[in-house]
Amino acid sequence: MTQTSHKTNTNNRTFVDTVTYRPGAVILYPGKSDMLYRVASGLIRVHTMDDDGNGLTLRYVKPGEYFGEEALAGVNRAYFAEAVTDSSVDVINPALMSAEDNLVVTTHLVRTLERAYESIYRLVGKRLRARIAGELLELKDTALATKLDSGETMIYATHDELAAAVGSVRETVTKVVGELSREGVISAGYGKITLRNEKQLQEIAAA
Repeated sequence: MTQTSHKTNTNNRTFVDTVTYRPGAVILYPGKSDMLYRVASGLIRVHTMDDDGNGLTLRYVKPGEYFGEEALAGVNRAYFAEAVTDSSVDVINPALMSAEDNLVVTTHLVRTLERAYESIYRLVGKRLRARIAGELLELKDTALATKLDSGETMIYATHDELAAAVGSVRETVTKVVGELSREGVISAGYGKITLRNEKQLQEIAAA
């Protein structure tokens, strides 16, 4: 969980630093916020915990996207941010942002809100089978995914991580993953899931 820091030599004065993180490193904790963060490479998971200590994934942050947006309003942070893969993160000082910078971040916030609406709808309006299919399709475009020689996509994700993302528990997710495997839609191994039939997976996610 080591991290390294590199001062950024750039004309963009909003940059304070660029920091690299190993998988599992916690970047942000709940509490005071003062900086904005942009993912340069890798994948960041924003998550929280319920009163019983169960983890809940709020969203994944991909390269070019931001997190720590509460610093723009000076309010306290209520979540954790953790590196899922080897990641590089730009640290940005909101006080030094230009009008153009603010427009870029505002556009990002609108897209993030749209994704949040979609996630809420999926959680409350979709069956678990559809939620898992939708989550796998979303993860296929992240640093957790790799393309196999067969052309299929393999995703590095555990059942615990899927459960945290779809608002369920590992035992129930394992059961659904088993059903999808028997149907030939996916194949599952230890800590990895291969998408065998993405078209059928999309149909399941839309159901």
